[in-house]
Amino acid sequence: MPDVATRHWTDRVDASLFDRLRRRVTLAGDGLTRPSSPVVAPLTGEPLAEAPLGTGEDIAEAVRRGRAAQREWGSMSCADRAQVFLRYHDLVLKRQDLLLDVIQIESGKARKHAFEEVADVAIVSRYYAIHAQQHLRSRRRKGALPVLTATWEHHHPLGVVGIISPWNYPLSLSMTDAIAALMAGNAVVLKPDQQTPYTALAAIDLLYEAGLPAELFQVVTGRGRELGGPLIQQTDSICFTGSTQTGRTIARLAGERLVGCSLELGGKNPMLVLADADLEYTATGAERACFANAGQLCISIERLYVERPIYDRFLELFSARTRAMKLGASFDYGMDMGSLASRDQLEKVQSHVTDAVSKGATAVAGGRARPDLGPFFYEPTILTGVTDEMTLAKEETFGPVVSIYPFDGIESAIERANATPYGLNACIWTRDTRRGRRIATRIQSGTVNVNEAYAATWASVDAPMGGCKDSGLGRRHGAQGILKYTAAQTVSVQRFLPIAAAPLFSERGWARFLSTSLKLIRRLPGLR
Repeated sequence: MPDVATRHWTDRVDASLFDRLRRRVTLAGDGLTRPSSPVVAPLTGEPLAEAPLGTGEDIAEAVRRGRAAQREWGSMSCADRAQVFLRYHDLVLKRQDLLLDVIQIESGKARKHAFEEVADVAIVSRYYAIHAQQHLRSRRRKGALPVLTATWEHHHPLGVVGIISPWNYPLSLSMTDAIAALMAGNAVVLKPDQQTPYTALAAIDLLYEAGLPAELFQVVTGRGRELGGPLIQQTDSICFTGSTQTGRTIARLAGERLVGCSLELGGKNPMLVLADADLEYTATGAERACFANAGQLCISIERLYVERPIYDRFLELFSARTRAMKLGASFDYGMDMGSLASRDQLEKVQSHVTDAVSKGATAVAGGRARPDLGPFFYEPTILTGVTDEMTLAKEETFGPVVSIYPFDGIESAIERANATPYGLNACIWTRDTRRGRRIATRIQSGTVNVNEAYAATWASVDAPMGGCKDSGLGRRHGAQGILKYTAAQTVSVQRFLPIAAAPLFSERGWARFLSTSLKLIRRLPGLR
């Protein structure tokens, strides 16, 4: 076991922090006899703390507390709620070193990839603190009949929102949807992944410090198969980030209750490199696109298509950059890539690469585990000669592995990019950005970046982000990302005459009068 990794994380964070954060977990009753499961530090493979194994009773208690607190919170002005999240924005940036340490300890990722999460939470906090009131405000709408009908649209909080977050981005995906739900006036019950509960707890601790009433944001730790059902059964909307298979189950359960359901699921994301692309710049971008967070990113690139005239040169540049990447367990910004998150992830990546190579693929870079660095490290890997009978050709690997292919003609590239049941993210690299934008609209994907891997669309939080096809339902960010946590209500006031036959009209006469009125409205732009 590498001593350097052990020395780093145990010296940076005192074990008492985990004991203190554990007390933030909601437990029904006294919780003294509650069983726990170990949280493993990927850098060493050793347990770093225990997390309680929650039950359906704990979910019920968390929802009860949340509902009680939500009544007052939901009646507050949006401006008052915003003050909490402006303070939170500042605290997240001020205390980022602690957050970064906990993220790295629990997930094993490189520090620069952990910082993406800190920046994301700060950006989303600022955005909804400033813009939520605009998205949620009551609006006057055109009534059924001009002058006679006055209509307004209102948005009310749903009550309690349930969030099930994954291990790969334990800060971002625990907090950013929660921020939107809370700013909309709801309470939140979070079930973080059992591999990474302490990142969420550390972030929520700062939110309490920023002034959020503690009862509004409850956390229940434990296994998804035991807590997911009770959470969906008792909350008013559910948000899930994870696998497509689990997402289908959650959608079915939410549909049976007719409650809202937002799902960001799997991806097999394509990257298109056109012949006019700046190859040095694009090779640098491809490193980020394919290997950020060791490829454990729903929006990372796993299929790379390069126009044939530049294929050989691009492969040479990209392979050289990939082989030069620095891997290791470090709490500074010197490493390009960290560890995979668990033994399960390592075994999946190894099986995909082994299957591909056994069937004729070639690893032009990487292709090996690195136990000398830590138990779950795996080299960033580029494969050529990948064919459809190989597992990784179509199945999401969710690791630092990309298959690369030449293409002839943009129509072929678009067809191949779309030949997947997924549609989460894509990117296009070209000097002709107007052409790149036109091509982007033909890619069947919820987000498409031109000359950037994923951060341009993800960080543009005024715009919606999410997947199509098997990659999910609903959107986070922007107006859609907060309105999904509200119930829309229409209120209309009818004046002078009913929308029905008045005493002076027969039913036939009323129909003629209304027909004439509708024709007039059609021809007068001010009344449409």
